[in-house]
Parts: sequence; structure tokens; C-alpha cells
Amino acid sequence: MIECIGGILLYLVTTDTIASWVNMFTQEELIEDPNDFIAGYLSQTASQFSLDSKEFYAFYLLSHGLIKLLLVIGLLRGKLWAYPASLAALGAFMAYQVYRYSYTHSPGLLALTVFDVIVMWLIWQEWKAVRRHMAG
Repeated sequence: MIECIGGILLYLVTTDTIASWVNMFTQEELIEDPNDFIAGYLSQTASQFSLDSKEFYAFYLLSHGLIKLLLVIGLLRGKLWAYPASLAALGAFMAYQVYRYSYTHSPGLLALTVFDVIVMWLIWQEWKAVRRHMAG
């Protein structure tokens, strides 16, 4: 759900507004410590955030979030097909994220991939429990 909201917000907000917000949040820290790694990185990234990047991330977050939302609905309703479908969808997203990371080196893609790994592990554990329960 957070991914969907983030994707919609990215569609609605301009790159100039994003850069302005980041500058507003990092300005005080950079005045205090001009060499602050995180604030400097965020400020630099926001200033170089292109319209193409913004649209890619908006589409990707929105589609990623919607697919995961549909799969979660299936999982909550106890649909057995949702377990392997969720693992396959997340695996495909992760493969694409790693591929894209190989030429963008975006930390956001790494964070999303780590999050997906955790979610996949949780789904796998739940699927094993459901299968044990059904067999017993």
C-alpha cells in the first residue's frame, strides 16, 4: 500500500518540488556539517532526479504495490494459488531490480530488493505452515 501511495505521489509531484523538499529537509544539516554524507547524497540525488527517473519510479512503485496488494488479498482469503504466485511475482521483481541496479547503482533498488527478500521469506514460512496444517 505504501508503494502505491509513493507511486501516485511521484506521478503528482514535479521533480522541482522533490528537489525543493529534499533541500528543505537537508539544508539545516548541511549548514551544520557540509560534509554530512546522507544529507549531501540526498541533496545531490534530488538535484539530478530526472523526469524519466521520476516516471519510471512512479510506474514501478505503483505496479509493484498493486500486484503485491492483489496477492495479499489472495493470501488473506486463504487462496493456495496466491503463495506460489506471490513468490514468483516477487522473484521476478527482484530479478529486474538487480538487473536495473547493475547499471543504475540506485540504493533505493537495493532497499526494495531487501524488503522483497524478507517478504518472500515470510510468505514461504506461511506456505509451509499452511501445507503442514492441511496435511495434518
